[in-house]
Amino acid sequence: MITNLIADAAATTGLTGSLSLGLAGLGAAIGVGLVGGKAAEAVGRNPGASGKVLVIAILGMAFAEAIAIYALVMNFLGK
Repeated sequence: MITNLIADAAATTGLTGSLSLGLAGLGAAIGVGLVGGKAAEAVGRNPGASGKVLVIAILGMAFAEAIAIYALVMNFLGK
């Protein structure tokens, strides 16, 4: 049902890859924001663990951004 709706919207507007890239970018932005906010919260609660929190936060942000890069690559390979 949802895939049919997305396919119909893509067919009528001509936005085939833009929708998927936009959703992937939105998901990555939300993920990075959540990781950054929770890291700041964790450092606020325990300032002594800021080094360990920083490493984990950077890894989490990198994994969230990788999703957008995967979507970009899949979009160009699919055309």
